[in-house]
Amino acid sequence: MNSDKETGETNMAERMAEMEEDIGDEAVREDDNDSDGDEDDGLFAWIDNDDMEEEDDEQPLGSVDSDFELETPAERSGHIAVVDRNIMYVWGGYKNVQNHRFFELYLPRNEIWTYNMESGIWTKHVAAGNLHTSMSGSCGVCVDGVLYLFGGHHARGNTNRIYRLSLRAPSLVWEEMKNLKGLPPSAKDKLGCWVQRNRLIYFGGYGYAAQGPHQGTFEYDYSSCHVWDSPGRGWNNHVHILDLETLTWSQPITTGNTPSPRAAHACATVGNRGYLFGGRYKNYRLNDLYYIDLDTWEWHEMSVPQQGPVGRSWHSFTPVSADHIFLFGGFTTDKETLSDAWLYCVSKDEWKPFKHSHAESPRLWHTACAGPDGEVFVFGGCANNLLSHNIAAHSNELLIFNVQPKSLVKFCMEAILQHRERLSTYWDCLPKHLLHTLKQRMAHVNTLGS
Repeated sequence: MNSDKETGETNMAERMAEMEEDIGDEAVREDDNDSDGDEDDGLFAWIDNDDMEEEDDEQPLGSVDSDFELETPAERSGHIAVVDRNIMYVWGGYKNVQNHRFFELYLPRNEIWTYNMESGIWTKHVAAGNLHTSMSGSCGVCVDGVLYLFGGHHARGNTNRIYRLSLRAPSLVWEEMKNLKGLPPSAKDKLGCWVQRNRLIYFGGYGYAAQGPHQGTFEYDYSSCHVWDSPGRGWNNHVHILDLETLTWSQPITTGNTPSPRAAHACATVGNRGYLFGGRYKNYRLNDLYYIDLDTWEWHEMSVPQQGPVGRSWHSFTPVSADHIFLFGGFTTDKETLSDAWLYCVSKDEWKPFKHSHAESPRLWHTACAGPDGEVFVFGGCANNLLSHNIAAHSNELLIFNVQPKSLVKFCMEAILQHRERLSTYWDCLPKHLLHTLKQRMAHVNTLGS
């Protein structure tokens, strides 16, 4: 079974591909039945780390539903997370499983977790629809209450299918977007996306060579071509646009200083600019910074000072204001998992280190979402070297960074909860929505304390 070689940043489960985009190419299955049909969540295959090369980026080969209900999501890496209003939605990725040997496997395709940023409560949901398989390394974005899921890596390789999920509907139902016009991107994972004016603009990734007249560069990862029955994969710097009004794929003609092909990079949209930082290309993890003008399609390379952030992949790059982007974590060329944080000022083209309380919590292949009160919510990821032979330290911890000053409402809510015994008799004087949030958070505090 082919795995994902990071080289696009493969993950092993992409340790398996770069196991980062680092991931290798040969996986061991306990079940050799390889169906040509859709994956059955009841039948899954495992990857055995003992049989993997350290430099291989392998991906998990199956998925399974848990036998018991959890109050918080399972630990995972390579998942997606998006925010709609004050709710964060988490889907996919893979985790560790202990059997007679160590394995990693995909999380169930029909499972979605939500985190209420006001109440601090996690909730599990089961989605219906035709999402065809469990995956890691997919690209997920939210536009006007709709989650769009593109690409990823699953048990039989990469995909370029795209799905949507209405987050505000009475029930969660996946729908595959078929019959789109134009030439779609190639099948790949570990790509990035910018959103502007009802358009999804995808960049880069690691996967199969494009079929058709694609604009941009594709470079084979020759180490991925030596596995039996493998078409070979590599990195690209393609830009593809999906217009959500006309449901048409297109590619712009770009100008300027084009970035090299890469994967496991991070993208951020600020105004009419799509920013791009780092990623993996061949054996290097980059620390270059570019932006593309989303009106003129001209690339610009920005400066990164010598004392700025080091090269990395599998990091996050999150817009937190109209002028600042927050960088956290990642994985270096020397295979170090990072816990540093930086703020990039767009107007000044200036990097500043950001001091925080999570220095002992390194992360790679996590997700990061900006909240309504100037916070960044980092969820999941791996806390150690995903490519080593040690058990991957996948996490389900939620790290919260207060990047902007807290709002007055936030301060008051925290003060009320801190002094809840003295102030609870006055709660009925509050507006209904604040009272509802306080009661939710109070119930959550009591549950944790029991």
